[in-house]
Amino acid sequence: MSAGPPGLPAGELERRYVSGTFAELCRLESPSRRERGCAERVIAELRALEVEVQEDDAGSRTGSDCGNLLARISADPAHARPGSAAPRGEAGPRGCVLLCAHLDTVPLQAPVEPVLVDGVWENANEGVLGADNKAALAVMLAVARRVRGQGASVDVELLFTVCEEMALAGARAFDASRLGADIGYVFDHASPIGEVVIASPSHFRIEATFRGAAAHAGIRPEEGRSAILAAARAIASMQLGRLDEETTVNVGTIEGGSAMNVVPERCTLVAEVRAIADERAEEVVSGVVDRLHAAANEPHCECDVDVEVQRTFGGYRLAPSRPAVRAAEQALRRCGHEPVRIKSGGASDANVLVAAGLETVNVANGTEKNHEPGERVSVAALEEMLEVALALLEEAAEAIGDGAR
Repeated sequence: MSAGPPGLPAGELERRYVSGTFAELCRLESPSRRERGCAERVIAELRALEVEVQEDDAGSRTGSDCGNLLARISADPAHARPGSAAPRGEAGPRGCVLLCAHLDTVPLQAPVEPVLVDGVWENANEGVLGADNKAALAVMLAVARRVRGQGASVDVELLFTVCEEMALAGARAFDASRLGADIGYVFDHASPIGEVVIASPSHFRIEATFRGAAAHAGIRPEEGRSAILAAARAIASMQLGRLDEETTVNVGTIEGGSAMNVVPERCTLVAEVRAIADERAEEVVSGVVDRLHAAANEPHCECDVDVEVQRTFGGYRLAPSRPAVRAAEQALRRCGHEPVRIKSGGASDANVLVAAGLETVNVANGTEKNHEPGERVSVAALEEMLEVALALLEEAAEAIGDGAR
């Protein structure tokens, strides 16, 4: 492969590699808990570069057929360091940068058949393409080839997680103490390249099960107590959608009843609350729980209700002055993109890594319509993402040297 040092633009072969590899990865369907095929392709690519890959036990902990993958590449191309990295802060004088992406996709609505239409990768069928997050996987593999062949300004760690689409389950099962990185980056925001996520929400899952009394709906309805009615009244009393710039509430599923002619004895709903500020999220969760209990006690409902609240993951804010943010913005400018700082209502593995103490920035990847049948990404966006990732290595090295440790 003809390529220059990490700071130089990607060559023609690298651009062709990232686009072709992206399409190959998309064909390896990997909905959450079925990531093995995609993981084996990633492992094969890295081992061909003589880079050791280690797999953890996240598979057994998340129900997946695969664990998280960790690899490390020395800045010196004469060495390929194993996946068991040195403890953070002991990465050597060059420092170390983590790049992270997830192997899984959301559930598939149709088989994945990548096709190139006017310079844009799409699924020929009415289903997701898998650009979330296989665009980042392809870029990371291209970065590995560059660093392994030509060296870099910093050591590079590569983390490939499972079950990210299941509330970041793979990253939450990962032992972050294995990392030696000083700062980290994920490429997991479906928006134009140039956007830098500096805030992401905390997430709470709320499951409520209403228990009433069954009765014949045509003969003895007055003897029944409808769990579905109680759940419906609870939902109707809630403020759903966007509450403010940083807070959202959603009821995602509701399930109950046994037959059309039976007053439903049982009904379960699952809701979520997201807010960037933990205290705001807790305040809204408390309000949702109050409305669930109030609805259960309303006349003609009079149901019991069991409510379970789980704080799935924490949110974060990164100051623009932080080294990882500065490096991301410098890399974007270097590649011709004006950085735009944003707050996201979505989460990524960055949430888990930040909570574990690793300063991590989520950088937009240029994909479009993630989680939708029309999901797509242009060849140009893939190439630009690679350019940004390569520039990041040099800018991150400077940021680490300026005091990221």
